[in-house]
Amino acid sequence: MKRNPGFPLVVGVAMVLGALALPHAMSTPYYIHLLTLALIWIVLAQGQNLTQGFVGYVSIAQAGFMGIGAYASTLLTVNWGFSVWVTLFLAPLFTGFAALLAGYPSLRVKGHYFSIVTLAYNMVIFIVLMTFSALTGGEAGIPNVPRPGELNLFGHVFSFEGRSNLNYYALALFCAALVTGLCAMVLHSRVGRVMLAIRQNEDLAEAMGVVTSRYKLFAFVLSSMLAGLAGTLYAHYIGFLNPEPFGVDQSLNVILAVILGGSGTLMGPIVGAVSVTFLPEILRFADSFRLITYGLILVVATIFLPKGLVPLAMGLWRRLRAQASSPKA
Repeated sequence: MKRNPGFPLVVGVAMVLGALALPHAMSTPYYIHLLTLALIWIVLAQGQNLTQGFVGYVSIAQAGFMGIGAYASTLLTVNWGFSVWVTLFLAPLFTGFAALLAGYPSLRVKGHYFSIVTLAYNMVIFIVLMTFSALTGGEAGIPNVPRPGELNLFGHVFSFEGRSNLNYYALALFCAALVTGLCAMVLHSRVGRVMLAIRQNEDLAEAMGVVTSRYKLFAFVLSSMLAGLAGTLYAHYIGFLNPEPFGVDQSLNVILAVILGGSGTLMGPIVGAVSVTFLPEILRFADSFRLITYGLILVVATIFLPKGLVPLAMGLWRRLRAQASSPKA
């Protein structure tokens, strides 16, 4: 069966339009709040997918780099008076520089050793954020993190104040769509093909003359920059910042989101991010057993759906299409 090259673009545009219309169909501000958080998680998970899905290296430092981006943006706005719109660009760059310094030595190791090294990075980042209270506020955190200022586009003024503000939802949706498009461009470029080759057989790629360390470092730095962007969006949306959301458990949740949705696919991080955002809320009826039930669902899904939900759905769709197009006896 031939594949229409314009089909993914049509699907992407339809998803964005559907996401824009979705909040207007909801009367509860809390669900709009969860949708906004899910979009921020999509940015975070797409970054994780660059290393985990495209290169095959599992980083356990994504939440730590998210924290670097969040605190960099917050400190620039609160202490030095930078505009939030400026920090949306500066914070990911700062996070990428930190990832460059950390990734250059750590990517010399392979497999599980790399995961252990990044785990140590996340722990160090969390400890610094928690103990360097003179700058980060420590466990008490930083209150009154400002929202972005008003934006004037084509004569229309958009305000981002208010906890359930639809304009901030639109901003998060724009960033999630932009990041997904960027990851698609990387995947379908020569760089993306080399990254997939490294995931399949790194030794063979090196034997073919590929300097694999450059591509691994590129994926790691870009992944961290996207985490920094997610941290910036999170900090200025929540309005209060402390180190708690940037611990190792958050990094593990990002890994699970990519696995649950489908590692190495563009749709997988989207499905996984929405799932890990809404599933704990859906399970609130279980009361005290909510987290236990959530954990069991993730364990069962990881064991019985190792490729994730998106590859499973795509496989079923291809099978149905093949049966529908096959000549009947």
